[in-house]
Amino acid sequence: MKVVKNYLYNMSYQILVLLAPLVTVPYVARVLGSHGVGVNSYTNSWITFFLLLGQMGIALYGNREIAYHRDSKTERSKIFWEIEILQALTITFAYVVFLIFLFRFSHAQRPYFLIQSLLIIAGGLDVSWYFMGMEDFKKTVLRNTVIKIVSIALIFALVKGPNDLGKYILLLGMSQVVGNLTLWPYLRESISSVKVRILRPFRHFYPALLLFIPTITTQVYLVVNRIMLGRLDSIVASGQFDYADKITKLVLAIVTATGSVMLPHIAHKFADGDVRGIRQSLYNSFDFVSSLAVPMMFGLAAISTNFAPWFLGSEFAPTAKIMFIESPAIVLIAWSNVTGTQYLMPVNRVKEFTASVAVGAGVNVVCNLFLIEAFGANGAALATVISEFVVTAMQVYFIRTTIRRRQLFKYTWKYFVSGFVMFIVVYRLNLLMHMNVTNLIIQILIGAVIYAICVYFTNAPIVSQAKGFIKRK
Repeated sequence: MKVVKNYLYNMSYQILVLLAPLVTVPYVARVLGSHGVGVNSYTNSWITFFLLLGQMGIALYGNREIAYHRDSKTERSKIFWEIEILQALTITFAYVVFLIFLFRFSHAQRPYFLIQSLLIIAGGLDVSWYFMGMEDFKKTVLRNTVIKIVSIALIFALVKGPNDLGKYILLLGMSQVVGNLTLWPYLRESISSVKVRILRPFRHFYPALLLFIPTITTQVYLVVNRIMLGRLDSIVASGQFDYADKITKLVLAIVTATGSVMLPHIAHKFADGDVRGIRQSLYNSFDFVSSLAVPMMFGLAAISTNFAPWFLGSEFAPTAKIMFIESPAIVLIAWSNVTGTQYLMPVNRVKEFTASVAVGAGVNVVCNLFLIEAFGANGAALATVISEFVVTAMQVYFIRTTIRRRQLFKYTWKYFVSGFVMFIVVYRLNLLMHMNVTNLIIQILIGAVIYAICVYFTNAPIVSQAKGFIKRK
């Protein structure tokens, strides 16, 4: 039950993080225009690299280490302070490097880069990894919910035209800073003071650095497409791709929320030597994410044609095709979230995880060089799908000796058949119905009912899992 509750909390948080900007998207897209959106996307993409440099692999590493030692308050307190000191030092270094880098850009872009740099500062204040390692997701969700709602209200109140781009970026940055600060008071209940002389923060540097490589290469998929579009195509194309990617990732957040929940759960089992429990958890998790990711992929593809221009405005009509092309990434990322984040990472097979995402990142860059020139933003979406397929395929190959792959994929055909039937109906409805809130809800509900019926009649494993959960409850 604890895992299920944590999943629901983390799913809510992940949706909230992405939903906060998306709730404002229809308004901001029209107020700032495609150029303003593109400037925000382009500058934010660069800042993300410096944030990653500052955080290294500390979030994943800290999550795992706290999970390993959470039964000892003394030990986990020592580990927390050591990792937090290390994070403060690496964030400071990253900010200095950013200031040096800033002189490369024109005077017109520098103010936006400086405001975006609030995200780097927010990274130094982030202690969410501690609460995730403790499998305590409730505090993170509740505090950040209030911050996000306030930031959304301020965006609608203060951002009124293209000249307010700086205000918009400032509000997004400050919401991260304040949101991270609000978690600190809760630490008093969970950790104790530690003598400074016994702290050894740099003993965590090398293992965190090992996780930095997969972390930064994973982020390549999120930022390199936008940067390369801005360079090889246009700022406008970068903004269109950015919004298509945000909508896709919003859908994906519901599935990948299992990753942050299962990582400390599996890590704790690994520390206790429960190999059988790890395997069973992975099989159940893989089936669960498949049952969610497949209909979301087909559903997003089905409604994309009319949804994008209605939701974002006619200026973003090309975003529809980008969403359609990128939708298969939902399933691929969901699967690699299980094989990588939920298995390879917590059982300390970091080298294999690193190899998969590094190769995937390289494939992403190479594909972008050719596909962006030929197809623009559509090519960037296709490059994302290809690279995610490579990552998933490699991770499935790596786990062949410990996890039975046939059992992982044995029943996935049932979800694909059910999802495809749903796609045909919803796609047809989307072409026939005028897009508005009511019709969108109708299409989603009809699609969900059709999918549920098909899954039930094919007797997919998720049906048995649901019945078992209801009985236990």
